[in-house]
Amino acid sequence: MPTLLLVRHGRSSANTSGILAGRTPGVTLDDTGRQQVQALAERLAPVPVVAVVSSPLERCVATAEALRAVDGPRGRHRHRPAVVVEDRLSECDYGEWTGRSLRDLAKEPHWAVVQQHPSAAVFPGGESLRDVQARALDAVRETDARVRAEHGDAAVWVAVSHGDVIKAVLADALGMHLDAFQRVVVDPASLSVVRYTATRPFVLRSNDTGAPTDGLVPPRRRRGRRAAASSDAVVGGGAGSGAGADPAAPGRSG
Repeated sequence: MPTLLLVRHGRSSANTSGILAGRTPGVTLDDTGRQQVQALAERLAPVPVVAVVSSPLERCVATAEALRAVDGPRGRHRHRPAVVVEDRLSECDYGEWTGRSLRDLAKEPHWAVVQQHPSAAVFPGGESLRDVQARALDAVRETDARVRAEHGDAAVWVAVSHGDVIKAVLADALGMHLDAFQRVVVDPASLSVVRYTATRPFVLRSNDTGAPTDGLVPPRRRRGRRAAASSDAVVGGGAGSGAGADPAAPGRSG
């Protein structure tokens, strides 16, 4: 069966702003994000990718283009197909929450639903997380079947998307109810690997960033006390562990 490489876009100009960007146009990779994507592209250079599909948003398309532009081992140019935009891999439509501060959103009554019962979460004026998962899975399954028909069981392909979207796909592959998907972490420029078979999916890798262990160091004590880590999941995906994020903050968009 084909192997799917799920890639979250590199860190964007919104990930460190404290704003839920959602589908806001003009959100691009920042300098760190471009470096992250370049590093991932070099790691994936030896892999014979036969298809690259991407969310239509700028930060994902830029990531996808970078992944197909890197030369292979020993400087050999590796031919990779053009990026195909797949609207169903787009960011969640956060509706009236788009553009708002995450700190303010964490005070909304609906925040608790998003955190604790996401299968019931419908963003005001936007879409539900159930619909996000359904459309993303349709896109992934249909593309995987097409790749298999055109390139065979050994084919490898890439899908570039957003934090919450990839979390929803991984939750399904892991056999988790959508209400548990907030337990999944997907950092910027991370690589998760899924293989769909006739009977079940296999998750071969999750949130692989090839990163150093800085993010595992406990946070500094504040005013004589250790800062308490928030149990809230990062709505939108976040800027990644080890990115200098306040562990007690509700998160940063992605």
